[in-house]
This record gives sequence, C-alpha cells and structure tokens, in this order.
Amino acid sequence: MLKKYLAVFFISMVPILELRGAVPIATGMGIDEIPALIICVIGNMIPVPFVYFFARKILSWGAKKRYIGKVCSFFLNKGERAGQKLAKTAGRGGLFVALLLFVGIPIPGTGAWTGTLGASFLNMGFKSTVVSVCLGVIMAGIIMALASAGVFHMIGA
Repeated sequence: MLKKYLAVFFISMVPILELRGAVPIATGMGIDEIPALIICVIGNMIPVPFVYFFARKILSWGAKKRYIGKVCSFFLNKGERAGQKLAKTAGRGGLFVALLLFVGIPIPGTGAWTGTLGASFLNMGFKSTVVSVCLGVIMAGIIMALASAGVFHMIGA
C-alpha cells in the first residue's frame, strides 16, 4: 500500500497532471477517497514555494538558451498569460478569490503550478498565494474525488 501512496504522492507533484490526475489514479488503485485527497493535496502543494520563488527566474534564464529556450519561453508565456487573466478577471482587490477559483476549478491549464506562476508575475504576496492556492487545490481535490466516485454521473442520470 505504501508504494501506491508514494506513486500518487509523486504524480500529484507533476506539472499538468497534478492533483487532477492523481486523484482518479488513486481511486483506480483502490485508495480510499480521504487518504487519497490528503496525499494528493500535500503532494500538489510541495512545489508551490519553489514555483513561486524560482520558476520565473529559471524560465527567464532558460528562455535565452539554445536547446531549452522554446520550452522555457512557452512556460514563461503561459505564466504571464495566467497572471494577466487573473488580473483581468479580478482586478487587484479580488485576486485572492480569482486565484482560488483559477486553481480550484479543474480544467486543463489551471492547476497549482500555473496559478502560482501567474501569482508570482502579479507580485501577489507569498502568504496569500500559498493560502489561495492551497484552498484551490483542496477544492479541485474534492471535485475530482466526487467525479472519480461517480457522483456527477449519478446527478446527471
């Protein structure tokens, strides 16, 4: 069982997959919803401080390099667009809630990595970024756990 927990934990850290991919995988592995949700939230939150403090700098540096420039530029632009989208949607006052919803509604491209990178471009404070992203990750986790359990299928039937 420990191997399953570790697999789900590490999957939830991976950009793009994050918790949105890890929760259904955990359900498929037979891990109960609550432990799966806790493991996935923790795994998804571990990269957040690193993304906030270092990703922008690393991507800016890498964008100028020959072999990795295109990939770094892609992610740099994605973070800038996410920040602009958040700012446009919320204005400065509602940025916390906008970030929470951006991360919390599990659609492609709106996870903790992208939200944190966008918040760093907007110079949103570290504490508010972490709290907002954490609440969004929990929200996304609950939505994904319900979807994985088939609750949304039962509602639509």
